[in-house]
Amino acid sequence: MSRNAAFSPPPDARAYRLRTARGEFAVVDSPVAEGIAPRGVVMMLPGFTGSKEDFTLLHRPLGARGYRTVAVDGRGQYESAGPEHDESAYGRTELARDVLAQVAALGTRVHLLGHSLGGQIARAAVLLDHAPFLSLTLVSSGPARISESQRQRVKLLRDALDTMTMAQVWTVMQTMEPPEEAGAPAPAHGPAEPARLRERWLGTRPAQLLATGRQLCTEPDRVAELAGVPLPYHVLSGTYDDTWPVPLLDDMAVRLDARRTVVAGAEHSPNTDRPLPTARALADFWDDHPAPPRPRTPDGSPG
Repeated sequence: MSRNAAFSPPPDARAYRLRTARGEFAVVDSPVAEGIAPRGVVMMLPGFTGSKEDFTLLHRPLGARGYRTVAVDGRGQYESAGPEHDESAYGRTELARDVLAQVAALGTRVHLLGHSLGGQIARAAVLLDHAPFLSLTLVSSGPARISESQRQRVKLLRDALDTMTMAQVWTVMQTMEPPEEAGAPAPAHGPAEPARLRERWLGTRPAQLLATGRQLCTEPDRVAELAGVPLPYHVLSGTYDDTWPVPLLDDMAVRLDARRTVVAGAEHSPNTDRPLPTARALADFWDDHPAPPRPRTPDGSPG
């Protein structure tokens, strides 16, 4: 759930536009904690109506474990550019190629993490080319289309976007229960500021929401394809999830021969609901799958 996004990154993190062969993407890039040996780089992809801020609460605990974390606004999400009305720009393959370009711009292999819709985009990128990735973690992201109840909510949202402005839709969303990932007002105890949530909503391109909402409602089961790719997998979720029921995620983990983590007390967004146990489980998995040592040149220096 993106409604608990935290919009103030750690003091040592950098917010900038990552230049790639497919355009620029807004990122928050958080370093390894001072005095900690680097263990790897992580790229994190947000879900439907989400943004890079959905991972803010993971940066510091993962940095303390030796991981540089790069959270990305995808094409047309919040602070990354994208067309307002051309849905073809947000096709699944287009978004997957964006991910490959982002990793290429970082210049190193990464542990890839995708939350919900971001998990299905991450999966598509891995199926196009798994070479840039050390592992794939799917956070509350299921094998195929979302549940019937969530499909109905996404349909209501898409119908509203066909006839109203983004500002008008936001106003309506305050009076009804939106799709599980749609940015409803933050609970009183949550870290997000309602004004910033509205700003994020208004920054997201309508075509991106229409195209990706349709994808969430029609995504085919590609688990068998993914299982054929030689990468380590991790399936992480909360104890309850109405977008993809937890037993479905359990079964997907078995099919992928993946590590399975259920974060107690979390729902659809463990990254915001329970960031510390979520970060611990993520780092434990990545620690078990480190990057191979770089080959050395004839003079003995790293290649």
